Amino acid sequence: MNNKQQKVTYIYTYVHHKNEHDLCRMEMRSFFGFDTALNFLISDIKVDPSRSPFIEERLEVMFEADSVSDMKILIQDIKVSASTYKVYCFNRMDLGETKKIPHPERRQVERELGLVIDGEPDLDSPEVVFGLVLLNNRWYFGNYTKSNSVWHEHLHKPNSYSTALNTRVARAISNIAVPHVDGIRAIDPCCGIGTVVVEALSMGIDLIGRDINPTVCQGARENIAYFNLKGEITNGPISEVSEHYDVCIIDLPYNLYTHITREEQFDIIKQARRIADKCVIVTIETIDDLVEDVGFKIMDRCITKKHLFVREILLCE
Repeated sequence: MNNKQQKVTYIYTYVHHKNEHDLCRMEMRSFFGFDTALNFLISDIKVDPSRSPFIEERLEVMFEADSVSDMKILIQDIKVSASTYKVYCFNRMDLGETKKIPHPERRQVERELGLVIDGEPDLDSPEVVFGLVLLNNRWYFGNYTKSNSVWHEHLHKPNSYSTALNTRVARAISNIAVPHVDGIRAIDPCCGIGTVVVEALSMGIDLIGRDINPTVCQGARENIAYFNLKGEITNGPISEVSEHYDVCIIDLPYNLYTHITREEQFDIIKQARRIADKCVIVTIETIDDLVEDVGFKIMDRCITKKHLFVREILLCE
């Protein structure tokens, strides 16, 4: 046994729909600086799993070992700060090359390790959950955090329309734009009914919403208030924005549903370049030439689909 063989800080597991594959990977790259085709990711960067619509859980690794017997020796001196705890093995699905561990075997391993820890076990309502996972013939043990699907609560808002981004996509876009929130100021100057604004505010992102349509602005304000969030929605065109922001998120108006011209699209992108250092643009058309003409460089991109409706997401700097 060599507990120092591999330096691991956090292990994340992922689940996503087939049509969200590229979006999930783009969000990974924003959070961690790389992506993986596997359904788990190992990084020394700490991310709240509830931020992502794709992360299922996070293990903050305390110990690693080649066998359960070795792990029992390592964890026997753990001091549980809370009054109750439980051990949870989350190999309930295949993780990369590691096959799912059957339920009875997982429960057996949980009992074995749980009995070693000095504390009061509680399988129903523990104050602390320790996680255990087997990956590539090596066991990892540590503090376990389950994702809370906050975005799911935002599906039912007072105001919505069919062409708006769904909450999962809006949440991922917010993360791509602002993966780490400290000190970052953001704006969504074409916010519509505020789907992106709601997701961003719920994650603690400092984002202001704005729209040229006063009726739509009021709908966005009602949506924010409905979820007890605090945020600002201003009314007016992007050309009247005078402050500078770290990042701008634009769900570009579509020719399919509005009368916006390509020249007007160009002007929106040009104004975004003026007011922000970085921009995430959502479009249903190829706009690479417009983006480059205003001086932005496309740093990353992906496609996301909603039935037959295809959107392209561009990260520009």
